[in-house]
Amino acid sequence: MPRLIKYCWLTICLLSSGIAGAQVVLPKILGNNMVLQRNAPVPVWGTASPGEKVTVKFNKQSKTTTADASGKWIVKLDPMPASVKPATLVISGTNTIKLENILVGEVWLCSGQSNMQYEMRKNSKVKKPDTSTENSPVDELERAHNPQIRIFLTTQKNLIKPDSIHSGWSVAEDSALRAFSAAGYFFAKNLQYDLKVPVGIISSAVSGSRIEPWVSREGFDAIPYFKANNIKIDGDPGKFYTKMIEPLAPFALKGFLWYQGESNCFLGETISYTYKMEALINNWRKLWGDKTLPFYYVQIAPYYYTQGKGPVTYTPFTEPEFREAQAAALQVPHTGMIITTDLNDDLKNIHPPFKWEVGRRLELQALANTYKHPVVFSGPVYKSMKISRNKIILEFDHIGAGLTSHDGKPLTDFTIAGADGNFVAANATIKDNTVEVSAGSITKPVAVRFAWSESAQPNFYNKDGLPAASFRTDNPLKFTLTAN
Repeated sequence: MPRLIKYCWLTICLLSSGIAGAQVVLPKILGNNMVLQRNAPVPVWGTASPGEKVTVKFNKQSKTTTADASGKWIVKLDPMPASVKPATLVISGTNTIKLENILVGEVWLCSGQSNMQYEMRKNSKVKKPDTSTENSPVDELERAHNPQIRIFLTTQKNLIKPDSIHSGWSVAEDSALRAFSAAGYFFAKNLQYDLKVPVGIISSAVSGSRIEPWVSREGFDAIPYFKANNIKIDGDPGKFYTKMIEPLAPFALKGFLWYQGESNCFLGETISYTYKMEALINNWRKLWGDKTLPFYYVQIAPYYYTQGKGPVTYTPFTEPEFREAQAAALQVPHTGMIITTDLNDDLKNIHPPFKWEVGRRLELQALANTYKHPVVFSGPVYKSMKISRNKIILEFDHIGAGLTSHDGKPLTDFTIAGADGNFVAANATIKDNTVEVSAGSITKPVAVRFAWSESAQPNFYNKDGLPAASFRTDNPLKFTLTAN
């Protein structure tokens, strides 16, 4: 029998036998130990024989539906308050599935490339940030035993077929935590501590990945910028979206965390990356059917891109120009960004430690903007400037308790230019929560730049301990939000 005919015949036989005796089957993301999203409808879905009656019971709720002609079924549990009491989710059709040890709380999905994937086992090997040996975040893996924090690690393969023992979710401890995202875990740990409810965190990240594989082709097609500017989307668009994001929906989530950009910075991207972020955010929100789902992301840390090899010529400004493009995505509603200019102790290392602080700062964004807690969640962000004789006076948002030099020394990494566009090192002084910038050689200043170098690790913060975002007052980027 020819190979193609034999393959088709086997496929038909398998499909036929599957339909004839199909049992209720659940997607991988539904399993023992999971956390269900509180205060929102909770989808429970799967497959069964066409026309099969399926009943879902959880606590005092019971929902019944019938599988459609293709065998798909879905019910939605009514919104529930948080619960730390383990409960059983029962799904019944021709067979019965019992999912044990289920909690109700907050659920977040974290994604990106290697700095989001960066595992807790690697966190255990970094140099401790101080001389204290007690309660160091480096030792977190040894003492993590909080049953209210649950983790789910997505790979390129594990969502493809169902898991008969429903084992994808784990309590955040031991071997399961060793392989899990450090930034995602520390976000969850801080959130659980502050909200006092269970937290589930899903990690779906791939080392070295560009942004394009995380967005479906339709997601890019929905952004007119690319067609209007004849920009071809390469880099395997949709590859990881199809394998690692789409199968997770419609699992009820509170929001998304994103840590990616280094691979696209190596391409020398600027405003095109902003539109790719918009495509990703819109794409994921559409998949979950909610345009308001929060999206909090990490601006990339200082790194010597000029010492790397790639398809473009790198300058010390390649990275700040890319960070500028990342910041422009804040114009998309319900987004937030954290600054990491102070979170790399080796600029030759593209995988800096301090993921506990990345997680903490992401959690501050969520705590303030999603959960409406009165906390300072951002360092100073450039707002406006005015010229006063030989000085430029800068105003900032997010000054918190006030502007400060983090180390008590004169402010660093400010430059200033006149009409010729030649930027020189500047003196910068905090005065009444503004910053006055000047240089002896510039009598008629027109523009200021701050931290405008790949190696900049400035000391300009607010008194709440959060660093200022890099910027240039002569920003040429023009980002127009796509109506959606």
